Parts: sequence; C-alpha cells; structure tokens
Amino acid sequence: MKLWDELEYRGLSYQATDGVQERLDEGPVTVYCGFDPTADSLTIGNLVVILLLRRFQLAGHSPIALVGGGTGLIGDPGGRSSERSLSPQDVVEEWSQTIRTQIEPFLDFEVKSNPARLVNNYEWLGSMGAIELMRDVGKHFPVPYMLAKESVSSRLQVGISFTEFSYMILQSYDFLQVHERFGCELQVGASDQWGNITAGSDLIRRTKGGGAYGFTCPLVTRADGSKISKSEGTAVWLSPELTTPYEFYQFWVNVDDQTALNFLKIYTFLTLDEITQLEEATANDPGKREAQRTLACEVTTLLHGAVAATKAEKISRALFYGKLRELAEDELREGFHDVPTHDMVESEIGLIDLLVASGVSSSKRQARQDISSGAIYLNGKRCADLEHTVRKADGLHGKYVVIRRGKNKCFLVQ
Repeated sequence: MKLWDELEYRGLSYQATDGVQERLDEGPVTVYCGFDPTADSLTIGNLVVILLLRRFQLAGHSPIALVGGGTGLIGDPGGRSSERSLSPQDVVEEWSQTIRTQIEPFLDFEVKSNPARLVNNYEWLGSMGAIELMRDVGKHFPVPYMLAKESVSSRLQVGISFTEFSYMILQSYDFLQVHERFGCELQVGASDQWGNITAGSDLIRRTKGGGAYGFTCPLVTRADGSKISKSEGTAVWLSPELTTPYEFYQFWVNVDDQTALNFLKIYTFLTLDEITQLEEATANDPGKREAQRTLACEVTTLLHGAVAATKAEKISRALFYGKLRELAEDELREGFHDVPTHDMVESEIGLIDLLVASGVSSSKRQARQDISSGAIYLNGKRCADLEHTVRKADGLHGKYVVIRRGKNKCFLVQ
C-alpha cells in the first residue's frame, strides 16, 4: 500500500495543498513538523503527528522534528479563546529539552538512507532582529491575508495581541529556514495548524518560487467530539510523571468500540488485516473488548515499553476481577494513587462507620443500604455483613483496604 493510501485508510488525511500526492509518488521528500514547548510534556494529540513523521520515515522519506524554542516564547493563538500566558525563557528551554527526549525514541537518527533530524528554531529566531523580521519576512504577509486565517479571525472579537498575531510569520519563517537548510518540501501537522502551514508554503512560493507543500491530519477527539488537549484540560500526557503508565493504559482500554477501532488505525502500526480481524471480533463479541485491550497494549508498549504495558495490564485485570492480593505494593499504589483516600487511625472500626468516615457513603443509613444491597466490596470481595469490622491487620500488605461501591467507584483506606 502506498503511503498516501495508507494515510487515507488510517483516517490521517484531512487537508493537503495541491500536488502533495503527486510529489510523494515521485520519490522521497524531506518533511517536518513543529512542536512548541508550551508545557513540560507532550500529549497524545502530539503523538499523532510524531507517529505521522515515523510513518513518513518508514515509507522512505526524511523527517525533521522541530522543537519550538523560539516560537514557544511567543505562543500560537490557534485553538484558544484567550491570550496565552508567556513562559520565562529558562522554563521554555527546560521544556524544549524534555520534548526532545520524548520525540527521539520514535524516529531513527542512524539509518543511512533517510536519517531523522531534530532541530530547535531558537537557533535562527533567537538571533533575528526586529528590523530584519519586518523587512525581509513581514513584507510578504498582507494584513488582510493574515486576518482571513482561522487562527486569527476567531480571536478578533475577544482580542489578540500583536505578539500572538505575529506567530504565523514566525512559523512560516521556520518552514522557509528548513527549506533552505535541509531542502524540506513538506510541512505536516494537526488540522488546527492549517493556516500557519499554508502561510509557510506561500512564503516559500513568494521568495523561492514554489516547491513547498502542506498536509494535516484531524485533531484527536473523544466519542462526543470534544477535543483532548492541554487547553481543554483533558490532556493525556506522554510523561509518566503526569500520566502514569497505568493511567495511560486505562485511557485506551476504556474508549468505546468505534473509537478503539479508529485509534488502532491512528496510533498503532498494526496491518490492515490485523485491524480488520479486530473489527470483526468486536462486531461478533463486543463484550470481550478485544479492540480496546489490543489498543491499550500496543500504544502503552510503544510509549512506555513492554514491561510497563504488562504491568499496567496486570493492574487493570486485578482491579476488574477483584484479584487485588495478586498486586505488589507499588502496583497497588499506582492503580489507586488518584482515588479518594482515607487515613484510618483506629486499629479496628465497624464497616458502617468506616464507610461514612471515608466518604464512601453519605450517612450511616446510606451505608447500611449500600451494604445490604451488596454494593460494597472490600479488597475485591463483596461484603454484605452489617456487623463487619475492618482491622488494620486485614489490609493488603498490612497497609491498604480497597473499598469499591458499585461497579466503578473506588476508595483507598490506608
């Protein structure tokens, strides 16, 4: 399957300038994507385009990952309804290095035929003077042209500073720089970057006479169409410190059937036949959630490695089947680090009192009802005894009691 056909099959083709498909059919191209350090980690939204670069490299093209050490000091107005807070330069430099380490494992920098490159645009933006920017670059950007771009026009009513208004010029200049330095002909990104990408290709056309293309993939959304992003506060981070491997695994394993099948195409390197088999398995027996489990394992392995993926799957299965005693202490803490926690100071306490004290039940009356209805589980086992006493000695690893109310609501007593 040709790269273009594969991108369309995987739902990665959204917008493209004229001639992209024909240029890819002609032979290898150099392709770049930019990543601004606006936080101390990238997200699964960024992972889409990182893997897109990898797909281009596997197809014989030469990828460039550009870290926006310069543009990160300005801020992209796209996809935001308010002005972005500017981060100090030392913070942006630190975040830039973190982003480098998150991108590097996905690209091959050693292959002889088409090695990847990783560059930082602060190299040319940091030393650029204001007059040089306005005379040599800014003169190629008519104001009506800039106002017509969605990233700018969407902000005109609520306000946009000259700083963010100028971002388009800086990203366009990035495209011109990698074009001149490395012969880059194609910029890729998420669909919210379309205006900046086409502005860059237009700048190259005006100054160099053409030879530049743009391509975008769709933004990643949840089943209800909502965006998964930093700005929306719903980010799933690539950093294990911000989103643990278990939480990362859980995100993928809990998506709905159709989203899982879509994500298998976007986030994995499974073949068309393998994905088709998972589609058939999901249609025949959706209860097994085979697509979700495969997706979670594949993507967690891709980012965190096979050991972390196996551990996350073990925790997930133990929680689902109530086999909590099979978990090591660190696995137990990882699985429950973000659930409501209660410190039990008594050596023993009645279950009803514990449910109220820990916030599992709103009152003693509710606690009795929860216990009598069979909604309370202690360390994975249902407890319907109103007189039950919880002792410290009963804790997992002598420290923890996991209380589950109903199917999904969990609490940790330590």
